[in-house]
Amino acid sequence: MPRRPTVYDVAERAGVSIATVSFTFRQPERVRESTRAAVLVAAQELGYVPSASARGLAHGRTGALGLYSFDLLLAAPQQGSDAAAPADDADDPDADPRAFPLYVDEVQRGFELECWQRGQALLLSSGSGSGASVTDIAGRVDGLGLFPGPTHVETLEQVARRIPVVAFSMRPEPRGLHHVTVDNRGGVRELVEHLVRDHGVRDLGFVGRLTTPDYADRFAGFADALASLGLPVPAEPLDPTDLAERGRFAVLTDLVAADRLPRALVCASDQLALAVLDLLAAHDVPVPDRVAVTGFDGILAGRLARPTLTTVRQPMAAMGRLAVQVLVRHAHAPAEEPESHRLPVRVVRRESCGCPAG
Repeated sequence: MPRRPTVYDVAERAGVSIATVSFTFRQPERVRESTRAAVLVAAQELGYVPSASARGLAHGRTGALGLYSFDLLLAAPQQGSDAAAPADDADDPDADPRAFPLYVDEVQRGFELECWQRGQALLLSSGSGSGASVTDIAGRVDGLGLFPGPTHVETLEQVARRIPVVAFSMRPEPRGLHHVTVDNRGGVRELVEHLVRDHGVRDLGFVGRLTTPDYADRFAGFADALASLGLPVPAEPLDPTDLAERGRFAVLTDLVAADRLPRALVCASDQLALAVLDLLAAHDVPVPDRVAVTGFDGILAGRLARPTLTTVRQPMAAMGRLAVQVLVRHAHAPAEEPESHRLPVRVVRRESCGCPAG
């Protein structure tokens, strides 16, 4: 490849110092108009583009923020010689793109918008959550947003000592991380109260495995609401399904066959709820006439489902924007006292619980 032109080449052609070239691109108001014009002409003739990476290296910074998501599809065991590659849907009839947490897309959108508004570069990365994959992106950015995954606590603490890290909806154990989450417990509590008080439901089951802090908090809110309403409180979810695993909804399938479904199924996420709607439709179980189904997150797919999905809406774009603001605030001092934010949620009533379409 031909050598890329440098600041030295532009300075030589324009007959100025390299400092003048630098000021022309970074602080043009400090350069006389005729000199600035000569530098820009020289740069255009040479095809020179200022290097943000080079400027960052000079100041010990990259000028970019990172966002890392844990990909359940990559983490799942795969068949074939390339174990790291995601399965092809055409070859694996059980593969389900909904195993990837779709709410990540909407949080990412907010993260991107805030970066764009601030003129901040953004590096996206996704992997199985290994320490190497996280530290790799951490070495390329000035701050990192991180979704839940199996990354070791020690790895996260090590990264947080060097750059600020904002964790979305994660446990507080890793020291030094900033946190952005939502009122999971209160949201499900309000949802259950709506089902009981407005629809007269007295028999409810929770669907979802309590493997993430969000799901555990949502189940706790489910139990809180039932206890406050004087209803039986289960010790565990009715069906502890994980979308990333095979053999899901084994309990619900048995209950459908025996016609023993509860009157309402409160799902730990919209993606679980959408899969439950598919299961019930396949067995001709009418929703909400026979069983009400609700989710949590407020992803777009819930509005497109039939029936439309009653859910608890997270302010996902606001979460992404807030994470960028936190990273920028702590860009020069990642070891300061971490920030923790819990954002409010709201119940969105739609057809799957028996409310009119909205």
